[in-house]
Amino acid sequence: MVSNRSVVTPERSKLQRVHWLSRLRHDNGYGEGMIAAVLSIGTELTRGEIVNTNASWLGEQLTQLGLEVLAADTVDDNEGRIIAALKRLANHSDVIVCTGGLGPTTDDITSNTVAKLLGVKTVRDDASIEAMNQRFVIRGRELNESNSKQADFPEGASVMSNDHGTAPGFSVSIGTARAYFMPGVPMEMRPMFHEHVAPKIKNSDAGIAQVRLRSFGLPESRVNEKLRGLEEEYDVTVGYRAHFPEIEVKLLARRSNQGEALKAAETAATETRHRLKNIIFGEGDIELAEAVGVLLSSRKLTLGVAESCTGGLLGELCTERSATQFFSGGVIAYTNQLKTELLGVPAETLEQHGAVSAPVVKAMALGAMSQLGVSVGVSISGIAGPSGGTEEKPVGTIHYAVATDDGVTVAKMRFPGTRTQNRRLAAYNALNLLRQILISGHPREDFDPRTWSA
Repeated sequence: MVSNRSVVTPERSKLQRVHWLSRLRHDNGYGEGMIAAVLSIGTELTRGEIVNTNASWLGEQLTQLGLEVLAADTVDDNEGRIIAALKRLANHSDVIVCTGGLGPTTDDITSNTVAKLLGVKTVRDDASIEAMNQRFVIRGRELNESNSKQADFPEGASVMSNDHGTAPGFSVSIGTARAYFMPGVPMEMRPMFHEHVAPKIKNSDAGIAQVRLRSFGLPESRVNEKLRGLEEEYDVTVGYRAHFPEIEVKLLARRSNQGEALKAAETAATETRHRLKNIIFGEGDIELAEAVGVLLSSRKLTLGVAESCTGGLLGELCTERSATQFFSGGVIAYTNQLKTELLGVPAETLEQHGAVSAPVVKAMALGAMSQLGVSVGVSISGIAGPSGGTEEKPVGTIHYAVATDDGVTVAKMRFPGTRTQNRRLAAYNALNLLRQILISGHPREDFDPRTWSA
């Protein structure tokens, strides 16, 4: 005879899960907010062939929506392991957000695997087929069977359209958890999440809120030191995300309702700005170049760049997002000849001081203003490495300048990183110099750019 204590019926399993979630919320002070998990599917992720940016992005979005994210798992394209992961996460979560495995190739098995987990067949969605066909017609191609299988979903699933690619998403219930499946391509996944997932799971009564501040100019350890004691004083959780060369500070507050939580997070953010001063350049998703663009646009100023060692990186940063209101263009003048011909740098200045020097970047910035017809000129010249350094000008030596109608400021830094790191640091420091000048004006001639980050 089997003891009733060892029998787990579906009803009893559901009750156990509800009890477990209730105790988890109580023990951790989560209130009645929903608990979420992120599942990334793809062998290319588990092998490290690509970086899993989706998991961090989704975790942040879910937190902003008022959900507690307690797991971010990754599994390869294996039916058994995908099913096991979904079962485990469904037992511990209200919401599961999944990415990957919805493509046209044979290793994209997510839809079929979920159907097997639910004990249903897959059904082809006519509306998805029509949307795919229209997309292929525009590109002058014919829809084939490999792509058509992307319209096969577990029977009973809710289909989520994809206006940015060929793979629609879908959602199903796994036990009492709701699971959302989206493509792994970020440019397709992110708008799908905003359009189809976020409106259904936003929990405005969860009592959780987070403010994200973006900073540049100090390493993570220094930022942490300056914010010592903030958690205890303001009853918030302080988190950091290093995204070279930026440091993001995340201030998360839990209160009885979201209004109180947001007030607490913003109060802590005000203190954070006070402690970190001018290294904070923005909030949320704004990039440094974008923040500079806002300042330029508000003053109706236009920007032109003159680059040597950064090879166009400064211009790229300025145009990653909409830049038509402030960015006019740039000149990549790698050789001395082009510095003279395109930017008007005097040949005698180059001969006397060398391309990596204060007089040359000053002339380059002024040349950008005059040759491009802009309000502001920014220039960079340096030795990014790994070779080319001398005892007088070692690898990592970078000169940069900002020219406006009010004057020219020239700065020099030496960076200890790789070529890639040095180029990026050069571009960021040039942008940051421009940002500070737009806010405070040109500093005195003997200023140290590091003091602006102190």
